[in-house]
Amino acid sequence: MEWLRLFFLHPVSFYQGAAFPFAFLFNYLCIMDSFSTRARYLFLLAGGGALAVAAMGPYAVLVFTPAVCAVALLCSLDPQQVHRWTFCFQMSWQTLCHLGLHYTEYYLHEPPSVRFCITLSSLMLLTQRVTSLSLDICEGKVEAASGGIRSRSSLSEHVCKALPYFSYLLFFPALLGGSLCSFQQFQACVQGSSALYPRYSFWALSWRGLQILGLECINVAVSRMVDAGAGLTDCQQFECIYVVWTTAGLFKLTYYSHWILDDSLLHAAGFGSELGQSPGEEGYVPDADIWTLERTHRISVFARKWNQSTARWLRRLVFQHSRAWPLLQTFAFSAWWHGLHPGQVFGFLCWAVMVEADYVIHSFANEFIRSWPMRLFYRTLTWAHTQLIIAYIMLAVEIRSLSSLWLLCNSYNSVFPVVYCILLLLLVKRKHKCK
Repeated sequence: MEWLRLFFLHPVSFYQGAAFPFAFLFNYLCIMDSFSTRARYLFLLAGGGALAVAAMGPYAVLVFTPAVCAVALLCSLDPQQVHRWTFCFQMSWQTLCHLGLHYTEYYLHEPPSVRFCITLSSLMLLTQRVTSLSLDICEGKVEAASGGIRSRSSLSEHVCKALPYFSYLLFFPALLGGSLCSFQQFQACVQGSSALYPRYSFWALSWRGLQILGLECINVAVSRMVDAGAGLTDCQQFECIYVVWTTAGLFKLTYYSHWILDDSLLHAAGFGSELGQSPGEEGYVPDADIWTLERTHRISVFARKWNQSTARWLRRLVFQHSRAWPLLQTFAFSAWWHGLHPGQVFGFLCWAVMVEADYVIHSFANEFIRSWPMRLFYRTLTWAHTQLIIAYIMLAVEIRSLSSLWLLCNSYNSVFPVVYCILLLLLVKRKHKCK
């Protein structure tokens, strides 16, 4: 059972797996109606605190501090100002923590602490929830805590009003991973009656378990292929294309497994797609849509479906509020949110250009390719090209050293994004001439 040993040796997988009994316990107590709403909030918050201390150790304070400050801002500021201030504070705090990682990796040349890396990952997810909640308050979707800190209520009343916020920001099923759910969905799930909704499905969880089993078996096989072959430093010409493609496949398999595990934990705690969806509101979206990701021939579709809840969050937070170059601003912010490592800056900016090229190229092709044999050939060719470009971008984003990034850029793999760049320039020029 090598796949099982490797999977649970990953620190985040281990702690996520350890949280399942508490998720089932929370679900059971809710089904038995043994919990008041306040007790449910407290259980989720206490579980989040315990999981943070267990997984992060002393670094947990780097997550608790911005959570407390965010709640203070949410409860004290006017709804029109709350998003601006919470966004600035949260991203500033997260950036300082990422700079600490940069200092360790690039100046001290030391491997960062595993607990510190888990903390940074959790902090990024916290930023998603904080900004999502502040946007909801700013847009009037969520009513701000009445009176806030400035009112004359007692301290206990303030804490009771802020308890749903604290619980949402630190609830244990989503602390270390999982799709972003809105505050309204979170509240509906916590307050929902088990008589109205089934809180989890045994068969749905079993199916997710089988998916993880299959992905990890494939992961072990691909890992052996990668280990047996040449690396990026010693590959030759066209061999480098195979090396990048298989290595990126290994990254994708790892992401898929962890996303399904995170989704399973949320589902086990009762935060599945069945609860908390209001009419006209987008429901809970799992991050891993493997079928679409592996068969699409469009880079733009891959960008929307890869880590779906994060893609929706970026669209709402940046894209919809950008007046100029919204696509470039969205991917640039994504690089900032991920930590601004050199490979991430290069990879996300390259991804932005590839998405723009994808729109132009496929728009042109849809106008001129009519026969189904040509469409089939075109779709097959663009599928292969899309997979190779995505592999190139993924490896660039995951690379931490400048020397490895330089090797990637000098390999034959750079031909694929360059082809899209040339086509983009030619088609844009042709479009301007036609006008």
